[in-house]
Amino acid sequence: MTTIAMLALAGKHVLQPLPFAPNGLKGLSEALITSHHENNYGGAVRNLNKLEEQLAQITKDTPPFVVGGLRQHELMFRNSATLHEAYFANLGGDGRTSGRIVEQLAASYGSFDTWETHFRLTGASLGGGSGWAILALELLTGELRTFWSSHHTQALATAFPLLVKDMYEHAYQMDYGAAATKYIDAFFANLQWDEVNRRLEQAQLLHQQLSMIR
Repeated sequence: MTTIAMLALAGKHVLQPLPFAPNGLKGLSEALITSHHENNYGGAVRNLNKLEEQLAQITKDTPPFVVGGLRQHELMFRNSATLHEAYFANLGGDGRTSGRIVEQLAASYGSFDTWETHFRLTGASLGGGSGWAILALELLTGELRTFWSSHHTQALATAFPLLVKDMYEHAYQMDYGAAATKYIDAFFANLQWDEVNRRLEQAQLLHQQLSMIR
């Protein structure tokens, strides 16, 4: 039992390298990308490791309010690390849409352009604040969902992220100040749709497997 608990709270998470050259994006500077990766994403990973070390010290005498605070911060840092990894991995492309995701979004939203409007405005609604705009496949239903999160701890249950857009100010302020919509334009210009299609294939396979055992 102790061994299992320690494996679950090993505090051994490591930073994943950028999948593209930090100076290779259009409209997103090397300084911005490097700072975002090393400080914001890196900070989440380092803090998650520290939280796991603290959680591993919990005993039956630990006050519940202490455990609650640790769990809250664990969720924040864990989701931040996961979403940042997905965010960086869906950048580095030429922004040209292709693959099954285009057809799937058109089927779900009436047209790809309609979905893009939803996704852009979902992100814009968070401008000047914090949060994420996420396209996901809902594993229980197999449907594509666009959802809004104003904090790392907000997520759609059973959602498998396909496309992740960081709308915290650290993702764009250095280059665009408060002009969040200009950052959104740059985000779309650098999308790696092959990665989105890869995630879609994974998510649909998981949905099929889940449907077979329910």
